Amino acid sequence: MNAPMPSAAGLAVEQLVAAPLTETKATCCYCGVGCGVLIQSDGEKVVAVRGDPDHPANYGRLCTKGSTLHLSARPALQQQARALYPELRLARTDQRERASWATTLDFLANKFAATIRDHGPDSVGFYLSGQLLTEDYYVFNKLAKGLIGTNNVDTNSRLCMSSAVAGYKQTLGADAPPPCYEDIDQADVIFLVGSNTAYAHPIVYRRIEDARKANPALKVIVADPRRTDTAREADLFLPILPGTDVALFNGMLHICLWEDLVDLDYIVAHTEGFAELKQTVREYTPKMVAEICGINEADLMQAARWFGQAKAALSMYCQGLNQSSSGTAKNAALINLHLATHQIGKPGAGPFSLTGQPNAMGGREVGGLATMLSGHRDLGNPQHRAEIAALWGIDAVPEKPGKSAVEMFEAVRTGEIKLIWIVCTNPAQSMPEQAMIREALSNAELVVVQEAYRTTASCDYADVLLPASTWSEKEGTVTNSERRITRFKSVLPKLAESRHDWEIAVEFARKLEAVMGKDKSLFPFAGTEEIWNEHRESTRGRDLDITGLSFKILEEQGPQQWPYPEGATTGKKRLYEDGIFPTASGRARFVNTVYQPVADRVDARYPFHLTTGRLRDQWHGMSRTGTVAQLFAHAAEPAVAMSKTDMERRQLHNGDLVHVTSKHGSQIFPVALGEDMRAGQVFVGMHWGEEYVSGRGRDGDGSHGVNALTSPAYDPSSKQPELKHAAVKILKAEFPWRFIAFGWIDEARLLTLQSDLRPFMRKFAYASCTLFGRDKVGVLFRAADDYSAAPELIAQIEQMFGIAGAQVLRYDDSKRGNSRRILIHDGKLQAVALAGDISAEAWLKEYLESEQAVATLGRLLLMPSNKPPQNFKSRGRIVCNCLNVSETEINDALMTMPGTPDARLQALQQKLKCGSNCGSCVPELKKIIASHALPAQAA
Repeated sequence: MNAPMPSAAGLAVEQLVAAPLTETKATCCYCGVGCGVLIQSDGEKVVAVRGDPDHPANYGRLCTKGSTLHLSARPALQQQARALYPELRLARTDQRERASWATTLDFLANKFAATIRDHGPDSVGFYLSGQLLTEDYYVFNKLAKGLIGTNNVDTNSRLCMSSAVAGYKQTLGADAPPPCYEDIDQADVIFLVGSNTAYAHPIVYRRIEDARKANPALKVIVADPRRTDTAREADLFLPILPGTDVALFNGMLHICLWEDLVDLDYIVAHTEGFAELKQTVREYTPKMVAEICGINEADLMQAARWFGQAKAALSMYCQGLNQSSSGTAKNAALINLHLATHQIGKPGAGPFSLTGQPNAMGGREVGGLATMLSGHRDLGNPQHRAEIAALWGIDAVPEKPGKSAVEMFEAVRTGEIKLIWIVCTNPAQSMPEQAMIREALSNAELVVVQEAYRTTASCDYADVLLPASTWSEKEGTVTNSERRITRFKSVLPKLAESRHDWEIAVEFARKLEAVMGKDKSLFPFAGTEEIWNEHRESTRGRDLDITGLSFKILEEQGPQQWPYPEGATTGKKRLYEDGIFPTASGRARFVNTVYQPVADRVDARYPFHLTTGRLRDQWHGMSRTGTVAQLFAHAAEPAVAMSKTDMERRQLHNGDLVHVTSKHGSQIFPVALGEDMRAGQVFVGMHWGEEYVSGRGRDGDGSHGVNALTSPAYDPSSKQPELKHAAVKILKAEFPWRFIAFGWIDEARLLTLQSDLRPFMRKFAYASCTLFGRDKVGVLFRAADDYSAAPELIAQIEQMFGIAGAQVLRYDDSKRGNSRRILIHDGKLQAVALAGDISAEAWLKEYLESEQAVATLGRLLLMPSNKPPQNFKSRGRIVCNCLNVSETEINDALMTMPGTPDARLQALQQKLKCGSNCGSCVPELKKIIASHALPAQAA
C-alpha cells in the first residue's frame, strides 16, 4: 500500500522544520592524537559527528569520547552548562551580576593598569590551557610578555607535558617529538611506558592493534605499576613500582652495553656525553634494578634484549613519566636508551611523547610557558629575547623568568601576584594540593575566569566571568602529537554573548593599551589568519619552521607536519634522519640520569602508593564529558581501587567507604576491587573533582576530590608537579547512616539539578553526584554521615528530584532510621530515595533504567526485604558504551561460543555488536574472554 502524499501545506512546514544539513571538517577537542572529525549540523545545532576518513591522525576512527561529541553539544545541555554573558562583582561579599562586555573589559583594563602601576608587571599572572587554539595562545603570550611586561604566563600543559619538553631539549636540543604515527606500522618493538594507551589515546592503540595483526613478530613491552588493559595485552609486562622508571631505563642500557647492543659508531659520530653516563649505568646491574623496580630480573633482561636487538624500536610515553618530581630525568633516561642503540632517526624508531591535550603542542610552539618564547625560543637567551622584541616592535622582552603553575598559585596565595586570569582550565580541580590552590583563589585581589562552562569549580572563585566560545564554534589551528597542524573552521555561531578566546584577549589588550597611553597597538589582528601569520614568521629559521605553510595550503591540502620551511612542498615525517640535532654542536646529548625515589615516600604512617590516571570514557576535569550521561556507564561513580589482598586484610568489601589520606589532604571514596592492582598500591581516576565527589572535610572546610591528596612537589627542571603519585593511608569510614536518591530528569534541567546539588554535598561527611542513562537521562546523588541527616534536608533533596505528591509510595521505620520513597509515573519507576538501609539500590536502579512496569511488584517496592524480584537479572556494568552492551550479556553469549580467543571476539562482535564501533572496549572484551571458560562441549 502506498503512503499518502503530504499536502502542499505539509511540505512547507516540513521544509521549514528540516533545515539542510552540512558536514564540516574539524578536530576532536580531547586528547593530543588530533583526530579529524566531520561535524554534521543544521546551522543551529550539531546533529552528529563521525571520524574524518581523510585525516591522517585517525583515518575515520573515533574513540568513545570523540564519537559522543555531538551529545555534549546538545542545546539543552549547552544552555545549562555554558557561560552565556559576562558577569562581574566589585566586592567579595557581592554576588556576580550580569554586565556588558564594554563595562567588564573597561573595569579589567583599569584594574590591571592600576595594579601594574602600583605593584609592577609581575603582580599579575595568566594561567592558560592546552585546549586553547594556537592563535588564542599566541595573543595571550604577547599580551603578557609584550604589552604588560611579565613572564607570569603559564599553562595547564605544565601539569602534563613540561617534563617531555625539558627531556627533549636536554637531549635532542629542541622540543620536537622525532617520530610520527606511521612509525607504529614499521616498528619491530613498541615500548609503552607511563601510559595506559588503550584508555588515554585509544586511536593510537587501535593503530598498535593493527600493526600487531599485520606483523605477528612485533613485540609490545609495557611498563606500568598497574596491569591495565594496555599491559594485559603486552608480550612482556614490567609491573614496576611507582617512580622507578629511571632505574629501569638505566638498567636496560646497562644490559645493552654488557651484551654489545649499543651502536658505538652512531654514538661517536652523532652524540656527546656518553662516557659520563656509561660510568653511571655501570652501577645499575640487573639484580639491583630488578630489586628497585620490583620486577623479575629475567623480564628486565628480555626487555633490554628485545629493545637493543630490534631493527626499529619505538617508545611511547605519557603522564607516568611526566607527572613526577623526576620527570625530566625519566624522559632523558629513555631518550638516552634510544640514542645509545641508534633507535632514532629511522622508520619505526624513536622516543614518542604522547601529548595529553588537543593543542598542548601548539601552546609550546608559541612560547606558552613561563620560561619560553615563541618559536621554541628560550627566555633565558638574550638573542632569543631580542628576536621576539624586534618581531613585536617593543623595546625588550622581560628577562626575569615567570612563575610556573605551582609557583604562580603559591605567589597568589602569598599576595605577590595580586590578579590572576585563568583561561579555559579548572585549577580548582586539576592542580595538586587543593587546599593551597583554594586558599590562593580566596586570597587573590581579583580572579578572572575565562571559560565556556560556568559549572567548573574554579568559576565559584571568579570575580569576573568571561564567557568563551567552545568546540564547534571556534576556528583556527591545533597541532597534534606528531607535529601535525590542522586548520578548521567554525560550524556554529558563538552561543549567546560568548566570544572567542583570542577576541577577548585582543579587545582587553587594546583597552589596556589605551589606559596605559600607548600610541600604537601591538594587536592589529582582525582574525585568526593574521595572528597565525605572525606566529608563522616567528618560526623562520627555527626547528619548527612553518614559513612554507599557509591557511590556504592547510585548507586545500589538509593537515601538515612541521617543519615545513619556505620552499618546501611537504612537511617532515620524522626528525634527525641525518643524525644532525639542533644543539650548538649539532650532536645529541646524553644526560647523566640518576635514579631518585618518589618525592612522597611511603612509610609506616602512609603505607600505600596512590597513583592517578585516566578512565576510559572521561577526560580531564569532565567539564564536557561530564555532561554526557552515557559516558558514566563504564565507571559510574568515584572509587578507589585496591588489590584483593589489601581489601581482605582490612575486611573491606566493594562499596565500603574509606578515608584516603595523604600529607596534603583527605577524601572519602568508595572502595572497589581492582583486579589490576598489586598489594600496597591504590588507584583513583584523575577526573573526580569536587563537582562529582565532596564532603565536609576534616575540619568542615570541605574535601575537594582526588587532587586534595596529590603533592605539589615538582621537577626542578620542568617544574611539573608529581600529580601521578602520593603516599596515603586507607582507613575504613564507619558511617552508620546512608542516603541515595536517583531518578529520571528532564534533560532541560539535568545539569542545573546536578549543579544545585553541589552545596548539599558539603553538608555530609561524604557525598557524590553523577549522571546515568542514555536516551533518558538521570542524576544519582549519594551521601553518608555519622548520624541521620535532618528530615528537612532530606526532604529538600527529594523535592529536587520531584519525589513529592500523590504518586509517591512511602515507607518509614523511625526506630531503625530507614525510609524509602518511590515515585511512580505511567506505571514505571521515575525516582527513588532511600535513607538508612539502602541495600535495595542496585536492583531498584536497574529496574528504573530498564523501564519495566512495576504493577507486578506490589508491596515489594516498600517491603523491608531488599531482595530483588524473582526472575530479575542484573545487566551488570556496561562494557561497550557505544552500543550499550553489558558484562552480563557478554558472559551469557560466551557460554555458547567456542573457538580461539580471536574467534570468540569476532563472534561477540557479530552477535552483540560490542567492540564493532569505536573499538575502545576491545581490550576489555579480550580480558573477559580470557577469564571465561570455553563451553563444555568445546572444552
